[in-house]
Amino acid sequence: KVLPWSTFRLNLSVTTPYNADFDGDEMNLHLAQSLESRAEISQLAQVPRMIITPQSNRPVMGIVQDTLCAVRKMTKRDVFLDKSEMMSLLLHLEKWDGRLPQPAVLKPRPLWTGKQLFSLIIPGRVNCIRTHSTHPDSEDKGPYKWISVGDTKVIVEDGELVCGIICKKSIGASSGSLLHICFMEVGPFETAIFYSDIQRVVNNWLLIEGGSIGIGDTIADRSTYLEIQNAIKKAKADVYEVIEKAHNDELEPMPGNTLRQTFENQVNMILNDARDKTGGSAQKSLSEFNNFKSMVVAGSKGSKINISQVIACVGQQNVEGKRIPFGFRHRTLPHFIKDDYGPESRGFVENSYLAGLTPTEFF
Repeated sequence: KVLPWSTFRLNLSVTTPYNADFDGDEMNLHLAQSLESRAEISQLAQVPRMIITPQSNRPVMGIVQDTLCAVRKMTKRDVFLDKSEMMSLLLHLEKWDGRLPQPAVLKPRPLWTGKQLFSLIIPGRVNCIRTHSTHPDSEDKGPYKWISVGDTKVIVEDGELVCGIICKKSIGASSGSLLHICFMEVGPFETAIFYSDIQRVVNNWLLIEGGSIGIGDTIADRSTYLEIQNAIKKAKADVYEVIEKAHNDELEPMPGNTLRQTFENQVNMILNDARDKTGGSAQKSLSEFNNFKSMVVAGSKGSKINISQVIACVGQQNVEGKRIPFGFRHRTLPHFIKDDYGPESRGFVENSYLAGLTPTEFF
């Protein structure tokens, strides 16, 4: 919609194919003159017809940002809504026929689940089987093939979400997602309405539930910090050991590598291992209710690397796949002594973003 002051308003899901964001991006409006061009644009270039790209035969738009984070929260097993909440949320559904499904809990008072609410949004009688982003491979065979312990197997049967937590894998811009199946089954215009319906209902649910993130979400427990510090200490000691070996001419070159390449490879391996180890313990320390983690799990923002860099350590900085080279004579910065091949001098950042970087690390 074009609003006053030449401002566009567009649905969040179409920002992905346009690669648009709201920091001052501009767009051009083309006004078709002839009847042919108008017909062509209305029949071929409409947004609903553009949901699936012929380039790779998959949707180019998915559910993003707050809606994606909220839909993962809403479709968890422990989310219940009473009659008044259910009614006020269903008023946002234009296609709702005014009938409520049988509540999942009858006594002491009727309660509906978030999954039931989501089922009412799904158009037509579509079927879809997907997995949640945290689905363990071990569950694909054996006793838990069809009933997942962590509710990570998503099954939509006859237009009803039977089980599973919805995340980016189910309603993101990926091939075989629920949106893709809806497009094939019920057509582009129903699917376009599906996008809007998800956003309206889920965003209004989020206003009831609430969702926020703060510094508290980036703080791990004491034992985790000790683990991280020990891992970094050990890594630095290992690097100094390798340097010592190189000084004493005890380092064996690896096949096909010079002595210097062998040294660099070994140091890089030690430091990258340290980052992965500390990152692993940082992620393990976060609870199921951590807001940072919930964004990563939903797929709306962030990754495991972001978590480990914020909490544990930023890790080795590489330029063209190598540690930071000597830009001055025999050193990276004038703040280090010459011929210093240690971790700090060559770009290893041992602090986390939470703890704060030293001036040389920051540079």
